[in-house]
Amino acid sequence: MKSMKKYRTLLYYCYTPIEDAEQFAGSHLDFCRSLGLKGRIIVAPEGLNGTVSGTEDACETYMTTLHAIPQFSGIDFKVDEVDAPSFVKLHVRYKPEIVHSGLRDPEVINPMEKTGIHLDPADFQQMKDRDDVVVLDVRSNYEHQLGHFRNALTLDIENFRDFPRKINELAHLKDKKVITYCTGGIKCEKASALLLHEGFREVYQLKGGIIKYGKETDGRDFEGKCYVFDNRIAVDINRHNPSVISVCHNCGKASARMINCANPECNEHFSQCEECGWAMDGCCSDSCMQHSRKRPYDGTGYYVKQTDPSML
Repeated sequence: MKSMKKYRTLLYYCYTPIEDAEQFAGSHLDFCRSLGLKGRIIVAPEGLNGTVSGTEDACETYMTTLHAIPQFSGIDFKVDEVDAPSFVKLHVRYKPEIVHSGLRDPEVINPMEKTGIHLDPADFQQMKDRDDVVVLDVRSNYEHQLGHFRNALTLDIENFRDFPRKINELAHLKDKKVITYCTGGIKCEKASALLLHEGFREVYQLKGGIIKYGKETDGRDFEGKCYVFDNRIAVDINRHNPSVISVCHNCGKASARMINCANPECNEHFSQCEECGWAMDGCCSDSCMQHSRKRPYDGTGYYVKQTDPSML
């Protein structure tokens, strides 16, 4: 039976060499505009990383077109049916990396040549609780706080670019089997490659990340919600025993609601319940409430950046 929902959101990445990546980004922007897609796509010499949203037909055309290009034929699109587009704007940008890590030397880290062993969700589910296995969350601290696999280890990093400098904290685990995971799989490609480079002997990664795990299993043992980089902010993964594990920064009450501080010079990304949101005027602290540049709070805690009209 055809879904009653009219829109889709696609999450994907692909490590593959792209010649003239900056020019490709421009033509890809035109292509996405022609389909009416919204979202964020990063193009780099090492590949593509995107989350886009649009009508069912537009998304189907997008996937079919990319799969018809040999270098993109293996892209594993994670598809969500949604009630409305998950973005309000379209950005297709050229950058040095498709996920910012600072690991730009392909002679040292190259996921296209050497990375962790990919585990399908079912294999990950069977393996993750073994005594000789460590499950490592390579996402940012706010993503981990919103939701994570039970007993997962985290390095408490603000951004993935902090991962390389924190890797020494894992040195005592080099003889363990290490399974990395992230939202869609892209960060694990570089994280597991770096672990191998640093002498870890047996490194794996959850293929397709948390999103694919939720689609192909019942999401068991994932606690809380999964942070996503679109207007939905948080999505459910665990269909067996869903829970909320994050708490309001201000009152400590369970809350999966994530906002940015209304003070733009702070812009802290944190969990805040709706009641505290109004009481604090969308701020994380009293000092931010008094800041001269505080943005008006409308109950969402979402602030649209000023954008070049050519990117719309």
